[in-house]
Amino acid sequence: MNEFQTKQNTIITFMADHQVDALLLNKVSSFAWATCGASSFINRAVTDGAASLLITPKNRYLITSTIEGPRLSREEKLVDQGWELVTAPWYESNNLAAELSKGYRLGADGIVAGAIDLSAQISRLRSVLLLVEMERFRELGRLCAEAMEEAIRLVRPGQSEYEIAAHLSEASERRGVQAIVNLIATDERVFNFRHPLPTDKKMERYAMLVLCGRRWGLVCSVTRLVHFGRISEELKHKQQAVAQIDATFIANTRPGHSLGQIFDLATEAYKQSGFANEWKLHHQGGPAGYEPREIVATPGSTDQVAIGQVYAWNPSITGTKSEDTILIAETGNQILSEIPGWPTVVVEINQQEIKRPIILEVI
Repeated sequence: MNEFQTKQNTIITFMADHQVDALLLNKVSSFAWATCGASSFINRAVTDGAASLLITPKNRYLITSTIEGPRLSREEKLVDQGWELVTAPWYESNNLAAELSKGYRLGADGIVAGAIDLSAQISRLRSVLLLVEMERFRELGRLCAEAMEEAIRLVRPGQSEYEIAAHLSEASERRGVQAIVNLIATDERVFNFRHPLPTDKKMERYAMLVLCGRRWGLVCSVTRLVHFGRISEELKHKQQAVAQIDATFIANTRPGHSLGQIFDLATEAYKQSGFANEWKLHHQGGPAGYEPREIVATPGSTDQVAIGQVYAWNPSITGTKSEDTILIAETGNQILSEIPGWPTVVVEINQQEIKRPIILEVI
């Protein structure tokens, strides 16, 4: 059975389990998942795309405007895939989904009038990948790692954060990866902000680059830091601590563990490292997939780790951070965004040796 048919069967089972007759998928992430990687967006920043999918007992509809229909049909090959294309002119009110689902008990991947919001359940569905999706994610991880390494090795003192962001965007886009999150901080801004949008500030010695790269609908996250000259003993201590915490996350993200249990172990690692409250200053990540985070882990979360998920944990201690994307495979966890040759520290957790990246020092 191919990927598309497997997903259609999954959707039908999901609909039966949640007692809905029809399912409307508006989100860019859900659209990409259900179509095996097609793009429904025009504006990369939107949550809902310019096309929707409606699955009913008898039909699979692709709903969009007459503008988008030709591209989705000819380039994304969605009619060939088995979707029935239904369009309306851009200047007319588009109530096609409501008309086509009339009389059905409707579920949706968000808030839609007259529909049951199944967004959390669909997010979980998207997060467990098929083998073919895992292979795509491995390729995406490699491309994001290459883009990050290329960009960060072009960083020089005196460059503005805008210039550094341009390096990261160019290196990603040239590889067919959309830099949907491109965060840059230099010097004191690394310490001041967890989500640093790039500015015209010029770098003196220290820079953090954060990438969420998207291809085939999948999203891979990776962070790296570079420092010109030796780092301080205080920063060295912090980077060792955050590596220990990240390794705790990674080692314990295995089937049989809930996100809440993993979170508790990581917060204890924060405490043992001497930074007990730092976890409160930024979310710690969680399972990824067709969103940068399909679920953000919180204390007490009962969501269970499953084979075939990918996770992007991102522990941070003021002034440093550790982030890669990992695949939960049968035989162990694989770091998908590892950069070969990058300086690392080895952390032993549960009799495992886990390598975590440290700050690149340019002497």
